[in-house]
Amino acid sequence: MKIERFEDIEAWQLSRELTMKVYGLTKKPTFARDFGLKGQIQDAAGSSMHNIAEGFDSETNAEFIRFLRYAKRSCTEVQSELYVAVDQQYITDAEFQDVYDHAARTRAAIRGFIKYLLKYEQDHRRKDNLEC
Repeated sequence: MKIERFEDIEAWQLSRELTMKVYGLTKKPTFARDFGLKGQIQDAAGSSMHNIAEGFDSETNAEFIRFLRYAKRSCTEVQSELYVAVDQQYITDAEFQDVYDHAARTRAAIRGFIKYLLKYEQDHRRKDNLEC
């Protein structure tokens, strides 16, 4: 499948789902009252999808990869913040596991896309060197 818009990127789609899941959790009354954690985890989840979208308009693959790495780290941040939420009993163990696993899948998709872009760059450099 050809990627013509950032919405076509599987990692962005997964990040969007992660963001929806996080927003769903933070609507729970006890979680909603913890403004600091609520804002932090929402920002981290949103940052994942937004960095993929922003990076899509990069001028180079290297710059895009930089944004993808930010997005990947944001998924890890969500996972860490989930521990605070479950420790404070804002969410259940099952909710924790569901969103934690989704963040891991999202991070893996981003990592796979980074590897694809790196290989693409390497293959094209090799091809360019052979043509010289």
